[in-house]
Amino acid sequence: MKTIKSIFLFLFILTGNNLSYAQKISVSSPDKNIEVIIDNGDKLHYSVKFNGRIIADTSLLGFEFQHEPTMNGNFTVIGQKSETINESWIPVVKSKHSEVKNNYNSLHLNLKEKSGLKRLMDITFKAYNDGVAFRYKLYRSQKIGNRIITKELSTFNIPNDPNAWIVDYKGYSSSQESEFFKQKLSALSDKSVVGLPFLMEYNSNCWVAITEANIDNYSAFYIGTNGKSNQLTTKLAPLPGEIEKGTKVIFEDEIVTPWRVLMIGESPGVLIESEIIQNLNEPCKIADPSWIVPGTSAWDNWWSGNVKMEMPVIKQYIDFASEMGWRYMMVDWQWYGKFNSPEANITVSAPQINIFEIIEYARTKNVKIILWLYSSDANRNSAYKEAFPLYNKWGVAGVKIDFMDRDDQQMVNWYHDIIKHAAENKLLVDFHGAYKPDGIIRTYPNMITREGVMGNEYSKFSNKMNSEHNVKLAFTRMLAGQMDYTPGGFLNVTKEQHKSQTPTVVQNTRAAELSKFVIYESPLTVVCEHPDNIRNKPGADFLKIVPTVWDDTRFVGGYPEDYVALARRNGATWFLGVMNNSKRKKIELKLDFLPAGIYEMEIWADSKNADTDPTAIQKKKQTVKNGDTIKIDLAINGGYVATLTIH
Repeated sequence: MKTIKSIFLFLFILTGNNLSYAQKISVSSPDKNIEVIIDNGDKLHYSVKFNGRIIADTSLLGFEFQHEPTMNGNFTVIGQKSETINESWIPVVKSKHSEVKNNYNSLHLNLKEKSGLKRLMDITFKAYNDGVAFRYKLYRSQKIGNRIITKELSTFNIPNDPNAWIVDYKGYSSSQESEFFKQKLSALSDKSVVGLPFLMEYNSNCWVAITEANIDNYSAFYIGTNGKSNQLTTKLAPLPGEIEKGTKVIFEDEIVTPWRVLMIGESPGVLIESEIIQNLNEPCKIADPSWIVPGTSAWDNWWSGNVKMEMPVIKQYIDFASEMGWRYMMVDWQWYGKFNSPEANITVSAPQINIFEIIEYARTKNVKIILWLYSSDANRNSAYKEAFPLYNKWGVAGVKIDFMDRDDQQMVNWYHDIIKHAAENKLLVDFHGAYKPDGIIRTYPNMITREGVMGNEYSKFSNKMNSEHNVKLAFTRMLAGQMDYTPGGFLNVTKEQHKSQTPTVVQNTRAAELSKFVIYESPLTVVCEHPDNIRNKPGADFLKIVPTVWDDTRFVGGYPEDYVALARRNGATWFLGVMNNSKRKKIELKLDFLPAGIYEMEIWADSKNADTDPTAIQKKKQTVKNGDTIKIDLAINGGYVATLTIH
């Protein structure tokens, strides 16, 4: 791993009330454009400025506990440490960049209550050029036993009434598969349970997204209000059965909270390109991660037709994966027979399935197998602890685990246990029915992708999968990280033609479907479509060459709900992806992301009649260079992809 680190440390320890008079302390980003001010008065507050303007006004910090007084002020600073980090690290899985820069200034405060129980609390702020993050450390209580957090008091006091992209889950148990709607911040109420990332547009040159990173032994959080719509509150997912009691987090020893993150930039592209979420996680803990290999997967699923769980069907998908040059084939539900049942056995295949024959057949085709599991079947009697070593012995590459639909403290810890056991047995993990990513892919890169997104499966039974939603995902959900959207629907129809049916149809053009493979971030990309609907069809050649990991990522243009254009580089080849909404338009994109040189550009674009025949693609080639401007004619629900290779 290549690492360049420069650390400047300023440390002093204080006792008594030596710093009680120092009420305001600040830390700025390396480029000085972002400033965090911590106000240690009667109440502990913080505020954030970007380019001189307030983006988070006086906002509260602290906690409420069961059987303890509120802890949100009356502190003495007994220790303070400032640090500057400027390093780079090499990710095992290159989601966005082959080398990640980690450059920030931090401020760490050790606090002690002046009176009462004189409890301790630490808080750390990090200021990056593209955002701010903070987290707490809490300690054991005076009384032996558990401490119970009933409320985290962290707030985000947002000035005025900016545009926000809101996904309100209404409650704390969900698969996090819903639409983001553009509304004014004032649309929120104290009953809102809004998911993350939470994107806001302050004006044309100020964008902020709230999310979290490094969730471990703690509940995930949602956005609410305290009755004033611009004063956003932290709503922790309660432990099961504890909503009335208000129990959110239980701990006995020291505990560190996840990072509360404000991603900040002059354009939404800064947020898309940002690596702040991974930077806030620990380095890779897998000693030898060389077995972790990203790639594309075929998928024998219910989505693409009346697919039966039987040997000839599975072999058909394995053959298809081999033909396409894809690394994986995902064997879906019912491979071990009845699921979500006390009788389920995840170590024995169903009577009509010979899992050993499947794995060996795939091996002869240079394809690896990933197995689907229902979460309760994996958890029951700790079945996964027996199954994972067996899967490794069999030669299985990974597991897809489904239907968790929670992100409370217990579930977060279960995720970590699954991921660690999978890593010990050299298994990739793809969670479905999952909560949002938090950057754990840096620490455990076998956690290679997850759902937690309203993806292509909804095309089968809903008309919600419109092109506006697809564009918004790049600016909202994808800010948190990898998303297993399962692209690749090749039965493309117009919005008017779309209906719930088998086989499933998708309401965007073929070129738009191809663009998802460039725009959406998923190092394990699972293709939803049946082999017969892709093989030898227009655009299938692109799916043979598009990678799933990237050495560089550049935002080229767009706006949530309108369109998005991203350029990503793999090796020496650039891939350009553009996705449109439901309004035909012409756009111009400047190729200033290209290094010097002459490039051959191979293009898969909407055909002139793609508005009425969404499967129609036109292919062409042209020569371009750095700084050139290209004109693109995007169909209704259209798209565009291109490869750029140096001459």
